[in-house]
Amino acid sequence: MEQKGVQLDHKSISCSICLDLLKDPVTIPCGHSYCMNCIKYFWNEQDQRRIQSCPQCRKTFRRRPALEKNIMLSALVEDLKRTGLQAALVHHCYAGPEDVACDVCTGRKMKAVKSCLSCPASYCQNHLQPHYDVPGLKKHNLVDPSKKLQENICSCHGEVMKIFCRTDQQCICYLCSMDEHKGHETVPAAAERTEKQKEIQVSQQQIQQRIQERQKDLKLLQQEVEVINVSANKSVKDSEKIFTELIHLIQKRSSDVKQQIRSQQKTEVSRVKDLQEKLEQEITELKRKDGELKQLSNTEDHNQFLHNYPSLSALSGSTHSSSINIHPLRYFEDVTAAVSELRDKLQDILGDTWTNISLTITEVDVLLSEPEPKTRAGFLKYSKEITLDPNTANRYLLLSEGNRKVTRMYQQQSYPDHPDRFTYWFQVLSRESLTGRCYWEVEWRREGVAVAVSYKNISRTGDSDTCLFGYNDKSWSLDCYTERYTFYHNNIKTPVPDPVSSRLGVFLDHRAGILSFYSISETMTLLHKVQTTFTQPLYAGIFVNNANSTFVNLK
Repeated sequence: MEQKGVQLDHKSISCSICLDLLKDPVTIPCGHSYCMNCIKYFWNEQDQRRIQSCPQCRKTFRRRPALEKNIMLSALVEDLKRTGLQAALVHHCYAGPEDVACDVCTGRKMKAVKSCLSCPASYCQNHLQPHYDVPGLKKHNLVDPSKKLQENICSCHGEVMKIFCRTDQQCICYLCSMDEHKGHETVPAAAERTEKQKEIQVSQQQIQQRIQERQKDLKLLQQEVEVINVSANKSVKDSEKIFTELIHLIQKRSSDVKQQIRSQQKTEVSRVKDLQEKLEQEITELKRKDGELKQLSNTEDHNQFLHNYPSLSALSGSTHSSSINIHPLRYFEDVTAAVSELRDKLQDILGDTWTNISLTITEVDVLLSEPEPKTRAGFLKYSKEITLDPNTANRYLLLSEGNRKVTRMYQQQSYPDHPDRFTYWFQVLSRESLTGRCYWEVEWRREGVAVAVSYKNISRTGDSDTCLFGYNDKSWSLDCYTERYTFYHNNIKTPVPDPVSSRLGVFLDHRAGILSFYSISETMTLLHKVQTTFTQPLYAGIFVNNANSTFVNLK
């Protein structure tokens, strides 16, 4: 409870600007207190904005208040420093269950501030002082407090283990080195630590390199997601616009057909009604004539009959039914048939087009590549015709068969000087750069052929490893002999025990970082696969010693 009260007092008399105990405390008109220098500095910064305010309650003042030392608060701070804070500090220095205790303290032990690997023991601040004052102790190895000091003591001899046995891979004392570890390879523990530290540094460098590579990959993926989203959104927007235009076009054509049908309907109905009216008038006239003839026919007086007969008007021309062209009951059905035919054609077109659109969507080339082909027919879809570049060929190499075959010669060829030429190693690169997915096959005869891929900036001059395929970080090479294969990259050798054939297949997925070598015979056997990150376009390469090699035409 007392300690809690001290903490409360400490908080209440701390400056909210510097978060430390008040120094030369002053109280401003709003009642809050600060170190005199802290509030002056704070207000000096505010002068640029012509505002004076309290840092805590934000109350503003028209003029900067005069600052005078708060004598009572200052005295309270000094008193608390002398009593409560010192007591709290002492309490804080006692060792708890999770702390390393001083091995010298008696009674209630203080916290250890250092452990000595030479003693071995742990010391509080007071008992550590001799290690700083006594000349013999100054050479001791002090480390952060440790609970594992006893693990440095030999369980057999009770001596500090300062020696490392490389034979048994364990720490020992000097007595062990003369006893059960006699004749073993031993070194000082510090020396072994130095060697292991170097290995750790190498591992850390490799880890950091992989972290950077993965972060680069992650950034690339994030960029790819953004590009995919932007492209997809634009495609959706454009597609909706195009389909809307198509819908509007069909709607307009539908409206035009409807208008034409209604116009023709009106014309035909009007024509028929005109004919109907004429027929109705003729029927009325015929009925009137028929009545007159009937009346005259019923006249009994012969003289009256003969007298009235001449007054009958002659019949007008008759509209015979033969002059009325009656169509079959298929007036506008032909229009429906024509529209139906148009619909069927559109369905066929849209069906074929939709298949192409769907395939185009599924074949979008994003960063995450589709699985590697499983059959030779699948690989042949990515076949690449490779031709060799004479400007890169060593002068002891002969190119033939359209620069697809290379043969080792024992007389120099008359190639002109060129900066791209390999001057020492019997190598040549392709004309074509390789990106995306590529597949090619190489046939070789006799001994000493290396099938490789390389960046263009591989060194060309001299006999150093920087020029030889597979012996640097710019090239990958599969060396071929009649009894074995060996893969090389960055001067690291990897045996490939699979059966040897005279034809090799090479598959490159540049974007996915995949390079695979296959043995081609009656079957296709994977020899070696590389998973990495290619940072530049690659070129196919061939090394020939006492042999010849040909890039197979797969077209």
